[in-house]
Amino acid sequence: MSELSHGGPGHSGTVEHAGVEESGKYAIDNPGLPPHRPRLADEDPRAARRAERQVAFLFGLSIIGTLVFFIGYFAVGQIGPDTPISTVRLQNLLLGLGTAFAMLGIGVGIVHWAKTLMPDHEVSELRHEVRTDDDRQVATGMIDDILEESQIKRRPLIRNTLIGAVALAPLPAIAIFRDLDDTDNRSELATENFGVERLSHTMWDTDVRLVRDPTGTPIKASDVTIGSAFHVIPEGLNELDPHDMLNQKAKAVVLVMRLDPDDLQISPGREDWHVDGIVAYSKICTHVGCPVALYEQHTHHLLCPCHQSTFDLTQECKVVFGPAGHALPQLPITVNEEGFLVAQSDFHEPVGPAYWERG
Repeated sequence: MSELSHGGPGHSGTVEHAGVEESGKYAIDNPGLPPHRPRLADEDPRAARRAERQVAFLFGLSIIGTLVFFIGYFAVGQIGPDTPISTVRLQNLLLGLGTAFAMLGIGVGIVHWAKTLMPDHEVSELRHEVRTDDDRQVATGMIDDILEESQIKRRPLIRNTLIGAVALAPLPAIAIFRDLDDTDNRSELATENFGVERLSHTMWDTDVRLVRDPTGTPIKASDVTIGSAFHVIPEGLNELDPHDMLNQKAKAVVLVMRLDPDDLQISPGREDWHVDGIVAYSKICTHVGCPVALYEQHTHHLLCPCHQSTFDLTQECKVVFGPAGHALPQLPITVNEEGFLVAQSDFHEPVGPAYWERG
């Protein structure tokens, strides 16, 4: 029995086939663009003006949010160990609300602008490579058309509030990152270099003992077995005042692990930086500074939980996966006469993330 006789889908006529020509036509015709439905602002000038004021209000709200952020950041004052909790909460409230309104005002304002005032006609056109001068002129004309369709030239209220919001919005981020360097005038080089000099030096020095974090217990080489990992700080760190202790700890924390010495791929000049397979590396990820805290013994990999950067311990913590920019800095270590692990020196390179001023 043929397929046609028993109603098979291939020949029964019940199924159309796209792209198959029949009498000079495609089986499925181009449906074309849907009919345009005008919005209220397209037909009513009062609605258009009302939408314009709403967009300007949202951009103005963004400006106010940025100002609220600065009030919380500068007017409330610096937060320290003796700051009342009510002041801390007030500052956090102002910073959070200021940032939220600054970002949401711009975002919601642009979306509302596009939905109510910008042309919403659907168009379909071919895309051509821009090569000739004529094509470049066409591209320039397209940009002019975009500016005209956005109505930014004809609506100065929207334009001016948008410029103000966009100009102020990045300032909170600049203030926060710039204030990471609190050296004031104590170090001209540190202030000029955005704190680069400060990241080049930590509490590690010759004969400084490696102690466990947070107990401060010294570590003997015999305590470190193959496959173990210790979170380590320099001796004396816990005796500092709380503010200075946190600043120093943020730079000086290291991880200590022990491998079979035959598994280590040691570069020239680092032959004596380990103690019978015991190695110490900065715990600060070289991506954005998160604490590297996961050690996979079977792969000899250190992992950063924030963005999954992975460092190979056998290759001097070379980056083998993830966005980190370079290997973790290694701390040269040795043992003293009592058998305790001690540093030979400070790190030989700045710790922390890679950035444009890093040497």
